[in-house]
Amino acid sequence: MIELWNRFNALPAWARWPVLASLGILLLAVVQGVSGTQLLTDEGTANAMVRWSIPILLAGLGGLFSERAGVVNIGLEGMMVLGTWFGAWGALNWGPWGGLLAGLVGGALGGLLHAIATVTFRVDHIVSGVAINILAPGLARYLSERIFTGEVGGSVSQSPRVDGFDKFTIPVISDILQSIRDLNWFWISDIAGVLRGFVANLSLFTLLGLLLVPVSSFILWKTRFGLRLRICGENPWAGESLGVAIYRHKYMGVIISGALSGLAGAFIVLELSGLYRGGQTTGRGFIGLAALIFGNWRASGVLIGSLLFSYPFGLSLVDFDAETSGEATRALLLVMAIGLAAVALWALRSDRKVDLLVAGGMAAVALVWYLGTQTAASWLPNTMPYVLVLVVLVFASQKLRMPKADGQPFTKGAH
Repeated sequence: MIELWNRFNALPAWARWPVLASLGILLLAVVQGVSGTQLLTDEGTANAMVRWSIPILLAGLGGLFSERAGVVNIGLEGMMVLGTWFGAWGALNWGPWGGLLAGLVGGALGGLLHAIATVTFRVDHIVSGVAINILAPGLARYLSERIFTGEVGGSVSQSPRVDGFDKFTIPVISDILQSIRDLNWFWISDIAGVLRGFVANLSLFTLLGLLLVPVSSFILWKTRFGLRLRICGENPWAGESLGVAIYRHKYMGVIISGALSGLAGAFIVLELSGLYRGGQTTGRGFIGLAALIFGNWRASGVLIGSLLFSYPFGLSLVDFDAETSGEATRALLLVMAIGLAAVALWALRSDRKVDLLVAGGMAAVALVWYLGTQTAASWLPNTMPYVLVLVVLVFASQKLRMPKADGQPFTKGAH
């Protein structure tokens, strides 16, 4: 076992995630066989997970650019709200592409406001973010009253319906994966079913969101701009001594953060609901911030976190109907029990007694809950993302590393 673990650690970072994902699907396949459900690795579940992960992913990537520049941005939720309103307004006037661009601009304006407050006037980052989260819904409601109330189907709290992007399926890859899925091979067919959810019934907006992950990673880690942006979050005083325009790069990082959050809001309007409605972000900006922490301030980690957080909700969309009524969602309790038991074993091997007691106790609760029920409560999928965040913060906090100067005020020439 130790030798296998050492071999896994010897793999390059890009190869570890597929291995972990395959092992995760193996766990789902085993639990699926025990629980008598077929939805844990179903194509529909994976497709719903991908669709509902995009707003969280985009918000998390937005937080990544801001915090790598040294500015804490808990105003992601408010910037996402601005993206929903401007996205609906743009789509109403110029179609889906107009909605996408308008949502981006609306979120970027929120990012600009946050940059002016935190970078220029050195307002506390948390205070500024909270102010934006309060201001954005009120501004959206005011604009709705002035513009949408005169339209058919519009009101002070919602817009008329708007069109989204057409759906498409990648033909050859999806056909191959479907053929493997039809073979009903244990684990292999399950992997094919999950992967087909990533290539079937997609929209251009979904594909754009997924492509922004490698693009963001490349910009931050392979370009001169990314290096200068990261030095703003690590040691801006050293960067200033080397001639880096710290203020300018902080502004750019926070504005990019707002633009990505605005895209997240526009996605909700164009792909998930078909209209703007007050309160429709439902805390996804905060979950995006949690995905950023879960992913250790890296783009690939944000993607994994957003997919994990969206999986329970995606499963519930295909599970809570007249036939299954939450049986597959109940099986997630067994998945959690097994995962926490593995964490407890790791804590035992590492001689971490407190972690052992906490993980073991949580595993026991999840197992008893699974054995004592026949179906899951409808509210369970919405709570699982926050449970995952708590588990990560409790058991992996020593491996998480935020930028050293994140949230610290910077004054030009102070050093």
